Amino acid sequence: MPDGANPIRTPFPDIPVEGEAIEVAPDVLWVRIPLPMALDHMNAYALRDEDGWTIIDTGLNSRRTIALWEKIIAGPLAGAPVKRLVVTHHHPDHVGLAGWFQGQGAELLMTRTAWLFSRMLTLDEQAAPTDEQVQFWIDAGMAPEVLAARRAERPFNFADIVYPMPLGFTRLREGGTITMGARVWDIRFGHGHAPDHATFWSRDGDLVIGGDQLLATISPNIGVYATEPEADPVGEWMTACEVLQPHALESQLVLPGHKLPFTGLPARMRQLIDNHHGALDRLRTHIAKGPCTAAECFPPLFKRKIDDETYGLALVEAVAHVNHLYHLGEVTRQRRADGAWEYRAAS
Repeated sequence: MPDGANPIRTPFPDIPVEGEAIEVAPDVLWVRIPLPMALDHMNAYALRDEDGWTIIDTGLNSRRTIALWEKIIAGPLAGAPVKRLVVTHHHPDHVGLAGWFQGQGAELLMTRTAWLFSRMLTLDEQAAPTDEQVQFWIDAGMAPEVLAARRAERPFNFADIVYPMPLGFTRLREGGTITMGARVWDIRFGHGHAPDHATFWSRDGDLVIGGDQLLATISPNIGVYATEPEADPVGEWMTACEVLQPHALESQLVLPGHKLPFTGLPARMRQLIDNHHGALDRLRTHIAKGPCTAAECFPPLFKRKIDDETYGLALVEAVAHVNHLYHLGEVTRQRRADGAWEYRAAS
């Protein structure tokens, strides 16, 4: 049993060699897909079925990733067909090659919200930032020099790193079940990091496929975007964690979307909730000292210097946290002279 000082354990400390796999449970393989960013990998899983394989998540669309999957299919999967692709949520590092797998004959399974977001975003290609995106940055108090640079450059487009998605998918439903890798899994949705994020809980009590909802050593980004600027994903995140927590068992090995598989899920669920309560308490103290924009809330939220590579993720997460306090009625806001929302503690 994990001790009180270290409740989270990682029974597989060695990561899979690129193009190879580690068997983490009978009929379940773990492969690692590289990413060209600070978080330099994502985890995918292959579950052996009677007629082939079910794959969980894909990595980004690139020639390198396609070549890697071809190597994995020929090697660890022994050339057996990939019959199904299950995508946990709509972020590009997880859905990036869904269309490619469909083109190879795999059935695509996703939540309806995840598929709609993915399909919409791949079709929404922009040569310059939209007025709504620029306004979102202004609202958040983006630093002037960053705003000027963002206005002048081609924005990130989902289609840049996500393979074209054909029409059609099979819907994963909250409370439903799915059979993969000789196990029956209960489907439970998470929220906050991504809407309708699918997680899978083996009825044997031995495995949980957590995607980005359940990570051992990092907290997933919880952000607000121009698509829904008034959203409260922090509230949704904490509610989802409370709903999932009763299903967590010490016996479960969690297969996450990043970092290492781990045990100790009951303690980790409480940590995930407490981490955001702590961040909100620091934010309340910060705002009580004087009015500030979301971008001026980096120090209490992150407690470290935010560099150029992480600025965008930090900004959307800061907006998420001030939005949560705003929806709770704990802060008010008004426009500053430069157009940014400035937040004050409610009297």
